[in-house]
Amino acid sequence: QVQLVESGGGLVQAGGSLRLSCAASGRTFSMNAMGWFRQAPGKEHEFVAAISWSGGSTYYADSVKGRFTISRDNARITVYLQMNSLKPEDTAVYYCAADDREYYSGNYMYQGKYDYWGQGTQVTVSS
Repeated sequence: QVQLVESGGGLVQAGGSLRLSCAASGRTFSMNAMGWFRQAPGKEHEFVAAISWSGGSTYYADSVKGRFTISRDNARITVYLQMNSLKPEDTAVYYCAADDREYYSGNYMYQGKYDYWGQGTQVTVSS
């Protein structure tokens, strides 16, 4: 059974930092694009960041550009989201997602691209 498990969420003051991790089990996604999405209370699911299958390209929502960094480790078993200069509006449940297709590029911002999703980790930023 393929699973994505997020960790690293928590409560932090505005201006602080958190590092989210997404670990895969059941298969590796070393040649698959990965992404992070979030959903705040009363709001729609929204794209946060994505990384290409090669790791050579990254993509960010305008709202997090310059503050968040997505990366993947050398073994490409885990994907990270480093979040700096956090704001109260970053409060949400953050979800990791993986594309089932290997070597596939494009459409990084769209939920439909991703076939596997984690359960989410709560991030709360206090003002």
